[in-house]
Amino acid sequence: MAEPAYVAIAGEYARRIRNGDLPAGVQLPSYAEIAERSGVSDIVVRKAIELLQNQGLVRTVRRRGVFVASQQNLVRVSPERQLETAETTFENESSRDIRVERETDEVPATAELAELFNLAEGDAVTHVITRASEDGQPISVSDTYQPVGTFGIHGATVLEETIADQIPVPLHAKWLRTPPGDLVKTVHQKFSAADERVIMVSDVSYPRDRYEAFVFRMVLEPSSKAED
Repeated sequence: MAEPAYVAIAGEYARRIRNGDLPAGVQLPSYAEIAERSGVSDIVVRKAIELLQNQGLVRTVRRRGVFVASQQNLVRVSPERQLETAETTFENESSRDIRVERETDEVPATAELAELFNLAEGDAVTHVITRASEDGQPISVSDTYQPVGTFGIHGATVLEETIADQIPVPLHAKWLRTPPGDLVKTVHQKFSAADERVIMVSDVSYPRDRYEAFVFRMVLEPSSKAED
């Protein structure tokens, strides 16, 4: 799925804000300047600025303009966040060298996975391990499972996410280099279709001190399709 223009523009500014190129208090260019520079309409720019505001990265001052805010959190915006690859997510946060590696295999379903996916225990499921690093330092690791033959979150209409501070599983502790007994920040995701069929589950771990907070924003009512 192609990334909407407003998401790409917001991602560019988010990256510059998070890496310090645009420090707190700096005023962003006008809507007209961003539109001309990006080759898009003012409507697209307005959507991009709204997304940055939802992420807590900018604030609008009436009759003055848009300014960089000081809040630096991991903001999970639905549906935009779920359309991003891991590469896009982290590259929008940092100008450092981001590396993402994936391992994909078919493994027997545990009793828990079999119940979730309505399979028999031992049936094959697809397992993807995704590891991310920043300048050689591990910043994220995830385990994702879905039925064989199902790809991505196509068909998903509901996302449930659960945040917790937990002792990491051995695979995650090894990648994040977590000392024994230390906690990590975990996000458990479950993507389901309209008929409540589970399409994918994923467990993501981050170093506990990477983000000040996790902020969730999602659309509660359908809106008209944004201009690309």
